[in-house]
Amino acid sequence: MKTAVQKFGKFLSAMVMPNIGAFIAWGLITALFIEKGWLPNPQLETIQGPMLTYLLPILIAYQGGKMVGGDRGAVMAAIATVGVICGTDAKMLIGGMLMGPFAGLVIKKFDKAVEGKIPAGFEMLVNNFSVGIIGMLLAIFGYYVIGPVMAAVLAFLSAGVEILISHKLLPLVGIFIEPAKVLFLNNAINHGIFTPIGTEQSIEAGKSIMYMIEANPGPGLGVLLAYWLFSKDKTTKSSAPGAIIIHFLGGIHEIYFPYVLMNPVVLIAPICASVAAILFYSITGAGLVGPSSPGSIIAFMAVSPKGEQFIVLAGVLIAAVVSFLVASPIIKMSGAKNLDEATSQMQSMKAEAKGTAAPSASVNTGAIPGVVKKIVFSCDAGMGSSAMGATKFRNRIKHLNLGITVINTSVDNVPADADIVVCQEVLQERARASGPQAHIITIGNFLADPNLDALYKTLEDRANGGGAVPAPAAPEPAPAAEPAKAAKSDVIIKEGIKTGLASVTKEEAIQAAGELLHKLGYVNESYIPAMQERERTVSTYMGLGVAIPHGTAEAKGEVKKTGIVMLQYPDGVSFGEEKAYLVFGIAGIGDEHLDLLAKIGGIIEEEAQLEKLKTVTSPEEVLAMFQ
Repeated sequence: MKTAVQKFGKFLSAMVMPNIGAFIAWGLITALFIEKGWLPNPQLETIQGPMLTYLLPILIAYQGGKMVGGDRGAVMAAIATVGVICGTDAKMLIGGMLMGPFAGLVIKKFDKAVEGKIPAGFEMLVNNFSVGIIGMLLAIFGYYVIGPVMAAVLAFLSAGVEILISHKLLPLVGIFIEPAKVLFLNNAINHGIFTPIGTEQSIEAGKSIMYMIEANPGPGLGVLLAYWLFSKDKTTKSSAPGAIIIHFLGGIHEIYFPYVLMNPVVLIAPICASVAAILFYSITGAGLVGPSSPGSIIAFMAVSPKGEQFIVLAGVLIAAVVSFLVASPIIKMSGAKNLDEATSQMQSMKAEAKGTAAPSASVNTGAIPGVVKKIVFSCDAGMGSSAMGATKFRNRIKHLNLGITVINTSVDNVPADADIVVCQEVLQERARASGPQAHIITIGNFLADPNLDALYKTLEDRANGGGAVPAPAAPEPAPAAEPAKAAKSDVIIKEGIKTGLASVTKEEAIQAAGELLHKLGYVNESYIPAMQERERTVSTYMGLGVAIPHGTAEAKGEVKKTGIVMLQYPDGVSFGEEKAYLVFGIAGIGDEHLDLLAKIGGIIEEEAQLEKLKTVTSPEEVLAMFQ
């Protein structure tokens, strides 16, 4: 039941999260240009109405349709949602959330039904007219059915909120919000429920308290401050300052979840803080003009109404103080788990929330396929971990002359001809869904893992005449197995190499790598939180003292040009139970970074070269090794 709720919540938030920039734009226009705004402007004020009525619902529906039905589903969803919008006077954010996936599902079913039945030469005609005709029918259905029904649902939810507010019961919502956040339902609650209701309220009052309930960074700040000052564990104590920066300024609330999981009693602190802050905001009549996402103090203050910045900030400080005062004695008196254990627990919980949790077995049951033509290494984004793993294994089996192609992809894009998929344990279910025909082998890291050794041993036995049937003797040569080309000269530069750095926490090392990528013009600043997000989902530790943090698949659009930076930590950075001495920050467009990753993989395969890379002090010397 918990997993089902988490997956549903993840789906809701996934429709909204890519469009948060549009919500912020709408919120800023409202804050600046309405009659009571900072810079009242009757002409520019007219922009915010159409954005709210049409743009935001259609964007949400478009995303939902694309998630279910691809590009055709996205277009269908946009068409149908116009009917939903026109069928009621209510603002149809929640209607877009329903119609988007529904329209995507309809066109997906249609495409499956006609697959292989369209006469040659009529494909474009059928494809275009099917979207147009079915989209029209769904728009009519949305006008007469979905719009009015969802308007009634929204009215019911809004009435419930009004009852809570009028009876002074809204602060009790805090009792449920903080536990839900630790279960990774934060985005689903904030963007799936509070944002639509808050938007409806802000139309009438120009602001809404609903935007403040989940996004307030104060409760997490208090917990982190308490651990920083009173934790007896050195690792936890030293990691807290970096977590504070990421949480409070970066707005990534999930950074404090492991600190709560170390000692679940600490959860009382953010609950009390959330209740206190909501009570304060209710008494003062505070609200934000738009959603604050991410939950950074910067974003929180940016969408506060004119003249109410002090009240908004006071609520954040109240939450932080209450959380700190409640958490401090608990942390002083109680023993806590190791932070790495709690982080691992959090990663498992988050994997469940994404529907990616793996069973305890590390290798699928059953024998490796008799004929192996293609092995696919898969990670979340298909950008770094899997690329290096594929390069290393490709080189490892080259001398066996089995004619096996070894490539890397995103775990959600496993090719249909893959015989074996190698991925990390928490990605096993996604790999199985993407490549149901393939045998799945799960590993702890991509460079040195017993299950990779077992796979190699099986292939070696086949090359020597034992085991199952080998691959055909003369397969088509694999382009990926060709020697690596010289890397582009600007993919890694001297300014992107830092040696002799003092040990820091994993989060701080990833932050430093991201900031260096941004400073050198490889990525937008918003790529950095995506690197932290990637690490919380699946570790980027590769083995052999090497980590290669990079952004999520969704963040590829934030990459401006391909680049790699290297941070050397002679005393190591703790990545769970292992230490990374070399941290390569990666941002790649297409396959431009793969040649350099292959070069890095070749270097770290040689023990002497790897040790040299861990201890060399000259960036020029490091750069020469990669030429």
